[in-house]
Amino acid sequence: MTKIKVGIIGLGEVAQIIHLPILESLPELYEMVAFCDISPKLLAKMGEKYRVQQLYLNATDMFEQSELDAVFVLNNMEYHTECTVAALNRNIYVFVEKPMCVTPAEVKEIIDARDATNVHVMVGYMRRFAPAYLRALEEVKSLGPIIYARVRDIIGPNGFFTGQSSHVYRFNDIPIEAVHDRKERNVRLMREAVGEAADDMYGAYGLLLGLNSHDISAMRELIGTPIRVKAASSWLGGRFKNAIFEFDGFNATFETGMDQQGRFDAHIEVYGENKSVLIQYDTPYIRQLPTTLLISETKGDSFEESVIRPTYKDAYVCEIEYFYEVVTKGMPPKTTPEDYLQDLVIFKMMIEAMK
Repeated sequence: MTKIKVGIIGLGEVAQIIHLPILESLPELYEMVAFCDISPKLLAKMGEKYRVQQLYLNATDMFEQSELDAVFVLNNMEYHTECTVAALNRNIYVFVEKPMCVTPAEVKEIIDARDATNVHVMVGYMRRFAPAYLRALEEVKSLGPIIYARVRDIIGPNGFFTGQSSHVYRFNDIPIEAVHDRKERNVRLMREAVGEAADDMYGAYGLLLGLNSHDISAMRELIGTPIRVKAASSWLGGRFKNAIFEFDGFNATFETGMDQQGRFDAHIEVYGENKSVLIQYDTPYIRQLPTTLLISETKGDSFEESVIRPTYKDAYVCEIEYFYEVVTKGMPPKTTPEDYLQDLVIFKMMIEAMK
C-alpha cells in the first residue's frame, strides 16, 4: 500500500481535535512530514507532539523545501485560495476545509490552477461522507415524489464541547501584522462577495460560509439545487437565519442559529407521501459520535419507525480515507471546487433575499 506524504497548513482547533489525530491513526495511508502555522510556539508544540521535524512559518517555504504528495489546508478561509493555488502549482493534491473560499472569482482561480495540473482539489464536507448520509441518499430515491424538506442547524458554542472533551493548545504569539492582514482580507473578500451592505449582512454571509456550507452542500446532494430562494431573513447580527427554497414541485425550509445552549441539533428531513427520511448529525468536535438515520413509513394500517446507525466510524475518518483514494487513484472527488461553487450561488441568492 502506497503511503502518501502530507503537509498541514494551519494547526488550530479543528486540526488538533480532528485532522492530526486521524492522520496519525492511519499510518499505513499517510505520513505527516511538514507542518505550517503562523504561531511559532504552536508550530513547535505540534511538531514535538507528532514528531514532525519540517516546520514552517509560511506555506511558500514549505512547498519549496518539502517533498509532498498532498497538503491539508486548514488555516483561515481568507488564505485558502492562496495556499491551494500554490500547492496546485507544484502538482500537490489539496484537501481544503470548508469554506474553500469566499468568492466565485476565487473558485475560478482554483479551478484554473487545478486544470493546469494532473492533481485534484477536494473540499472538506465530512457530513456527506458519513455512512448514514450515504444510506439516506439511497432511501430518498424510494420516497417517490418529494413533497417537503427541511434543513436545520441550531447549535451551541463549540467551546461547550471542546472544553469538556479536548485540550487545545493556543498561544498569544501571532504577529500583529498577520492579524491586521487577515482582517483586511476579510473586509475585501466580503465586499466582493456581498457588495456594499450593512454589517449584519456580512455577518450572515460569514456564518453561511463557516457553518451552513455543511447544510446546503448536503441538501444539494440529497435533493438537488433549488430553483430560487422565495424568502429569507436574518437577525441578531446575522447569527440567526431562515429561508424558503423553491424546488420543482415542493418547497424546503432552512433554519439556523448559534446560541449558548450546550446542544447540537443539525439534521435534514425529506418527506414523501408515505415515507420520510431524517439524517441527524451531532457535534463533530467529539469524535465517534454517530450520525444516525431515522426512517418513518406508513404501510397500510401500520406506521413504522426505524433508527439506523450504520457505524460508530467517524465521518471525518471516512472522508480522509476517501481523500487517500483520490490521491492514489487520481479520481475526481465528489466535493470538487465546481460543487462548492453551487453553495456560493445559493448563498448569494439568500443574501439578496435578505436585503
